Amino acid sequence: MSTSFLGSVLTVCAFLVFIGIVIWAFSSRRKKDFDEAARAPFALDEKDESSRDEKFGNKS
Repeated sequence: MSTSFLGSVLTVCAFLVFIGIVIWAFSSRRKKDFDEAARAPFALDEKDESSRDEKFGNKS
């Protein structure tokens, strides 16, 4: 086996892993998890909201 053959095999394996990751990332089963993760930075729990309101004097 030559070095170029092993390099070719490794390249094909890496490409197949890449395609697998792309399929996994865009599968419909993962959509809910990714949508939830996308909203995470905007989610505040009630404790954070009340402490923020007290700090800035906002009353709802």
